[in-house]
Amino acid sequence: MDEEYDVIVLGTGLKECILSGLLSVDGLKVLHMDRNDYYGGESTSLNLNLLWKRFRENDQPPPHLGASRDYNVDMMPKFMMANGTLVRVLIHTDVTKYLCFKAVDGSYVYNKGKVHKAPATDMEALKSPLMGLFEKRRARKFFIYVQDYNESDPKTHEGLDLTRVTTKELIGKYGLDDNTIDFIGHAVALHRDDRYLNEPALDTVKRMKLYAESLARFQGGSPYIYPLYGLGELPQAFARLSAVYGGTYMLNKPECKVEFDEEGKVVGVTSEGETAKCKKVVCDPSYLPNKVRKVGKVARAICILSHPIPNTNDSNSVQIILPQKQLGRKSDMYVFCCSSSHNVAPKGKFIAFVSTEAETNNPQSELRPGIDLLGPVDEMFYDMYDRYVPVNEPSLDNCFISTSYDATTHFESTVTDVLSMYTTITGKALDLSVDLSAARAAEE
Repeated sequence: MDEEYDVIVLGTGLKECILSGLLSVDGLKVLHMDRNDYYGGESTSLNLNLLWKRFRENDQPPPHLGASRDYNVDMMPKFMMANGTLVRVLIHTDVTKYLCFKAVDGSYVYNKGKVHKAPATDMEALKSPLMGLFEKRRARKFFIYVQDYNESDPKTHEGLDLTRVTTKELIGKYGLDDNTIDFIGHAVALHRDDRYLNEPALDTVKRMKLYAESLARFQGGSPYIYPLYGLGELPQAFARLSAVYGGTYMLNKPECKVEFDEEGKVVGVTSEGETAKCKKVVCDPSYLPNKVRKVGKVARAICILSHPIPNTNDSNSVQIILPQKQLGRKSDMYVFCCSSSHNVAPKGKFIAFVSTEAETNNPQSELRPGIDLLGPVDEMFYDMYDRYVPVNEPSLDNCFISTSYDATTHFESTVTDVLSMYTTITGKALDLSVDLSAARAAEE
């Protein structure tokens, strides 16, 4: 271990693994260590026995749930937008050859106590029970504007500069009511709160276009895809990639103490009495707790069901977004569900997560609106974890720390963090102009 590296990465969570892969592909000498004896860190994937060990200590899972090995329960379950940034990163690094994807059946939104399919195109708007007849026509016009909008073609802008016009002003031009704005902003553009309404509309229009293009990509019922056997495959795929480019992986390394010189710059990492020297350290918040601060916590329920979620057209995999306004909350709530169709549970069993940014210390009552949508539940585990953000100055200490995972059930915010870290570490932006058809396996 007594060698010198360009970068030492601590923790094999998804963010750290993507960065390790990207930096290895760039030709940097990377050492990747984890104090655990398994891949994935906070974003690991558990079989049934490990799930019980984690939440019920010594109990054994009941036999009627089936074989432990048939379960791959992701601890940070998030769907990927079919044309989204993460898929582009996977193609850019050629990690797609290690993974097989499958489309997700449904994308739904909670509105006035009911679950509805989230409409994303002008045709879907016309069919949606979320709106009355006149509102449907107005929404259809807005969707057509968004679909036709091309940033580099002023003819499609209808005289509006979307870098200056706010989302509220743009939507106001089409006369859409609050109810429609709510599902478009949260379930299609995937904003996590309502701040976007007072920000330039370009971001929301781009997000809506990404949703519609992703939806068209696999002709499925949603814009999302998910790897077969779950996300646990991703960190390992990036580990393989890093190894192909000469990166070194070491699991089960206790302590992992980051060493600094007298100016406070990182010089290496010590584990079991040996020090590996390095110029930079990339890690999750748990490895440098004195350089991060707590900004919130996520509450979630992990549920095992014997049926699809009601009112989702018997979807084997589905996301439901419950916008904050519908619940009288400050942040959205998310429901994620997957099953044997993605090889994460045995036939007839479904894994559902309900998650949200915690606003109280009582996850049971706080998550109730989401749990109530699930129907009968076989087993349920409650969990809360703290969210941290880095407070250090990377230019002074050469430490690059990821933020904790948020409550969302899609990857867009996670990848934004990874790409901004990549730029801070390397001083350049990642080129993501790739041929999206390279992720074709997903269609099976």
